[in-house]
Amino acid sequence: MDHDIYTTLPELLKEEFPIVESLGLHHSEIFVPECAQAIVAATISRLSARRPLVVVASTNAEAEKLFNDLKLYIGLEKVDFFPSWETLPFERVSPGVETMGKRLRVIHRLVTSEEKLEVIVTSVRALVQKLSIQNETFPLRLKTGDSIDYEKLLERLVTSGYKREYQVEHRGEVAARGSIIDFWPSTSASPVRVDFWGDEIERMCEFGVADQRSKQSLDEVEIFPSRELILKAEMLEKASSMVDQNGWGVNEWEKLANGEFFDGMESFMPWLLKEDVVLGDILPEEGLLLLLDKKRLRSRVVDLLEKEMKLAESLSKTWSFDGSELPELHVSFDRTIGSCRAPIWSIDSTRADIDTKEIKAMTFDAVKGAAASRNTSHKNFDRLRELLEKNFSLVIAADGEGSATRLLEIFEREGLPVKVGSGNLGSEFRGIRIAVGSIESGFILEDSRFALITESEITGRRRTHKPSKLSRREAVRVFEDFSIGDYVVHEHHGIARFAGLVSQNLGGAEKDYLLLEYKGSDRLYLPTDQIEVIRPYSAGDIPTLSRMGGVEWERTKSRVRSAISEIASDLVELYKKRINASGRAFAKDSPWQSELEQAFPFQETHDQLKAIEDVKADMERPFPMDRVVCGDVGFGKTEVAIRAAFKAVQDGCQVAVLVPTTLLAQQHGETFKERFASYPVKVEILSRFLTQAQTRRVLAELSAGSIDIVIGTHRLLSSDVSFKDLGLLVVDEEQRFGVSHKETIKAMKAQVDILTLTATPIPRTLEMSLTGIRDLSLIDTPPADRQPILTFVGEYNESAVVEAIRRELLREGQVFFVHNRVHDIEEVAEGIKQLVPDARVAVAHGQMDESSLEKVIIDFWERKYDVLVCTTIVESGIDMPTVNTLVVDRADLLGLGQLHQLRGRVGRSGHRAYAYLFTPVDRALSEEAFERLRTIGETTELGSGFRLAMKDLEIRGAGNLLGTGQSGHVASVGYDLYCQMVNEAVSEAAGSEESVKAEIRVEIPVDAYLPESYVTRSDLRLEAYRKLAAAGETSDPSNVEEVRQEWEDRYGSVPSEAEELLSIGYLRTVCVQRGIKEVTVTKRKKHESGFLARCSPVLLPLSKQTRLERLHPEAYLKESLTELQIPLPEKDPVKALTNYLKDLVPVPTSTA
Repeated sequence: MDHDIYTTLPELLKEEFPIVESLGLHHSEIFVPECAQAIVAATISRLSARRPLVVVASTNAEAEKLFNDLKLYIGLEKVDFFPSWETLPFERVSPGVETMGKRLRVIHRLVTSEEKLEVIVTSVRALVQKLSIQNETFPLRLKTGDSIDYEKLLERLVTSGYKREYQVEHRGEVAARGSIIDFWPSTSASPVRVDFWGDEIERMCEFGVADQRSKQSLDEVEIFPSRELILKAEMLEKASSMVDQNGWGVNEWEKLANGEFFDGMESFMPWLLKEDVVLGDILPEEGLLLLLDKKRLRSRVVDLLEKEMKLAESLSKTWSFDGSELPELHVSFDRTIGSCRAPIWSIDSTRADIDTKEIKAMTFDAVKGAAASRNTSHKNFDRLRELLEKNFSLVIAADGEGSATRLLEIFEREGLPVKVGSGNLGSEFRGIRIAVGSIESGFILEDSRFALITESEITGRRRTHKPSKLSRREAVRVFEDFSIGDYVVHEHHGIARFAGLVSQNLGGAEKDYLLLEYKGSDRLYLPTDQIEVIRPYSAGDIPTLSRMGGVEWERTKSRVRSAISEIASDLVELYKKRINASGRAFAKDSPWQSELEQAFPFQETHDQLKAIEDVKADMERPFPMDRVVCGDVGFGKTEVAIRAAFKAVQDGCQVAVLVPTTLLAQQHGETFKERFASYPVKVEILSRFLTQAQTRRVLAELSAGSIDIVIGTHRLLSSDVSFKDLGLLVVDEEQRFGVSHKETIKAMKAQVDILTLTATPIPRTLEMSLTGIRDLSLIDTPPADRQPILTFVGEYNESAVVEAIRRELLREGQVFFVHNRVHDIEEVAEGIKQLVPDARVAVAHGQMDESSLEKVIIDFWERKYDVLVCTTIVESGIDMPTVNTLVVDRADLLGLGQLHQLRGRVGRSGHRAYAYLFTPVDRALSEEAFERLRTIGETTELGSGFRLAMKDLEIRGAGNLLGTGQSGHVASVGYDLYCQMVNEAVSEAAGSEESVKAEIRVEIPVDAYLPESYVTRSDLRLEAYRKLAAAGETSDPSNVEEVRQEWEDRYGSVPSEAEELLSIGYLRTVCVQRGIKEVTVTKRKKHESGFLARCSPVLLPLSKQTRLERLHPEAYLKESLTELQIPLPEKDPVKALTNYLKDLVPVPTSTA
């Protein structure tokens, strides 16, 4: 980015009279329109030389926008953000660890008067919140080469609030293994690994959460506590006295008295703090407090204190105490301002007094929507010329390098004096300079003769700015490892119960085995290198265990195989049709495509980019695409569709986007229009919100080909809808369409590319994807800043509903209250109005007429209401970032996919979100409903939609892939084996040979296992064995070396037993290369020491036989049995055998 240009902009305002006149004053008020407040704040910071400048905005969201602009105007290092807690007073949930870390960092920089810190941006809520200022919250700094006691560092981290775990997966956790300490600092984007040599730090590096592997090295690490409240002696005493005094919160007070950390402990801070200190109190005299819209700030604090009091009253009923006992977490606005020693200025966007000093600023009048691109923005260019004639200097903020280049071309074509800028702007600078940078809003300053105009103001494309932040999670595996008690399926022996990892001494050597329990007392000890022959059992009901060696399992398999062969030929037919159909091969990406992608305002996640690449590659192939993109709600599936649609339109094709509801059609319509605003792409919506005349017009234009993209409900599938040249069909929320709709879609499949988007695929879709009938892309990584949703499942509780709504009102959010019965929905809404009188309540359901429904939704979107009582109409894709609480009053009646979709409607803005799933009081639930609610309550991890769909498959069972019947075949063999059998049957029917993995048996009497002292957790040992087994099935020894590196990195230096395990892994790769299937090593009978190895099948050419006789006279090749016998030494027999085989047995050359 061209930061140099932006950091010189405040210099251009240095002669603005109101600012110059205010310098040196203790109080000053300046009237500044909202569009120019960020640049004026930056100029005040630059000219006043007061450090630091604290800028206070009304809300956290406004403060964040301001912070993003000031980072460009002042420099990233010089400006910091002080967030408010996303939790609410007295909530039994702690604020986010990252939030607390950021706050502690700002407090530390402020208290230590750090020179670099010039500006702090905050919200008024954070300004008036009481703080805990303690030396214990100052950071710990570590450098490579430092001497520090291992145990003391661990203790320091734990007393700073870091939670001890076996392995670090979340911010604020710490783990210790051998000489390694892993922790995730509260202010860092990635976790950190510290490796000790004695008491010296030998190495520090970042590592990945998903694979736990080291990434880039670090020289220095700054560690802030993960809690804002560090318990000191006097606090422990206070907590002890509260235990004796109160009859409420006894458990929590006891934990505090014992110095324990727990979730929600910050709620008790007001009782434990000796004095009320707020941010203004620690601002030094040489600082400056800048209030944006002082009147509004004051009324926000009054509102905050009032809501806090009401919340205390409703909590007093739940917690059974007098509400007046609750000390306030926030102080009044006057108290904050009154105790601040630094000068206080205010910038107001509305003029209170005629004599107020004024900075004249206005926004650039953009031509909104598609008309801008169609009229080639003539009005805008005329406006730019007008400004240039008045001797204005202009800077255009482009969203990315691609759009900067395109704007340069357009401006040059229009004959405007322009260049792409870098470097400083002097006062003599004139003309237009284009610079890359994400600015929230542009402005025109009359007196300074200067204008900053954003790309969106010229093109009409609205940009939602989000900091580019790499995702901190990589994709996780589809199938999780099994735990003790899980059912598993062994390919040859059938269904068993997994009883854990056990160590056994068999044949004089100790090894780990997977213990499988079969019917009766049958047990199987499965060597860890054969872990791949078992798979998790998932199908629904609890299965019957198989008997080992019995014919029943073989019978079951053959019954399923014959049923599968019937549908296999249908599948092959479907496949062949698709592959042989002459589809359209779309062209490679155009420059416009790259530009559109660069203008995406968020940082794409790794999985999202992979899905986009897969979709584009499919589109460029000559046969029709049929791909399912499965990603959780809010993980960026729509962007995948937008890029695919643009690619199709670039090639002269039309695109249809099929959505389940009218509301979603409206929202997608807005999104698509916004993204394509600066391109000649015509987007229309076809839904019941249109009049008959509008519908006729859209249909005619579709048929004529003048509409490029149409977004609509199932109305798009009607017989009267015809396209001139349809190239791509996007099906969103696929699980909401019925069989008949899908049949219509299937008829299109022969010639049209189809892209399906879903968060919770229905079992049949999932099955067709996992068995390879349709291509599957998984988007499993949450966007940066997305937090898991706190989910409460239980019986309906009126006071919990009141608390939930009050909490959301307190943080200026909104609530979805889902009641899926239209006949009494008005009564339910009325009940909520009585429970929370100050909440503005609206009702929405699918039986309302179009205009009423649209009006309610738009009013709710514009925040004219606080609570929307609605049916599951909100389930499908409605994106409202301000809604962060969901209440469902009859969750037992909804499916697992529906519950997950509904829950995904909240928590989309980076705020902590809550889902309350209620069931009726004193009513027994069906087994299925209980299982669904238990699953949704447990599965709160981000990206869990796919795993929920897998679970749904278990709860409901799966049917015939292509028909409508529910067959019991999946239940009888388990889902994974069923998928494998379908694939085998399809290959057989298609006449192609399945590549069979070589099964290699290696038996060597050496101690080869992972000691429990090295990898303590059995699930991680299982994962390590699985990875080594997979590496040993390949012919590439570097895969085994990679496993060794991972073990060293995660668990420390490898012990001798694990070394033997790795050596056997290397030996297996050598066998795979040479086609050896069996290696058995036994003690030599007539010798006191040494072993004898038997390897088969081995065929040696004459030259190698001669070499064998010369170098290893005791070795013997039995040609009739194709078996090689080699004597091995007592020491390191595995390495010796590996070297012999590499030397003697040639690698077969593959014949073409």
